[in-house]
Amino acid sequence: MSQKTYTFPLQLSRLIEHLPTWPSSFTFACVLDLVLGQVIRRGDLQALYGKRIAIHVTDAGLRLHFTVLNSGFSAAQGNVIPDLIISASAYDFYLLATRKEDPDTLFFNRRLVVEGDTELGLIAKNTLDAIEYPILKLECVSPLHLLKTMKKRLWI
Repeated sequence: MSQKTYTFPLQLSRLIEHLPTWPSSFTFACVLDLVLGQVIRRGDLQALYGKRIAIHVTDAGLRLHFTVLNSGFSAAQGNVIPDLIISASAYDFYLLATRKEDPDTLFFNRRLVVEGDTELGLIAKNTLDAIEYPILKLECVSPLHLLKTMKKRLWI
């Protein structure tokens, strides 16, 4: 089992908790589109279309709200109860994203919490588990490319 090595400073997480959720949710949705757009077909997430999903990074005080549309991921306002909430520390999300830890292990060790429509959580987990990740094209997630993508989404 992985040893937790990093936790956000309490003062920083308290500050982040009070920030509006939409800007960070918008950025997160753009990053998901850029990263997952390389490795997943839109139709694979059809069961999640229109569902409101929240990611809660517990130690950072960060809440990200988004939905999955036919056109990709889209930021959502945080003032509506999500269909699915997935909570973990920043380090545990890092372990999940890099596949250094299995979601089931984190879940059964109570380090990953799934609330709301848990069937949606299982669909998302199984879809992500089925992906064979190719080498990520880093230029697709460079700050310049991300800013261009965000600009296009804001003005369309």
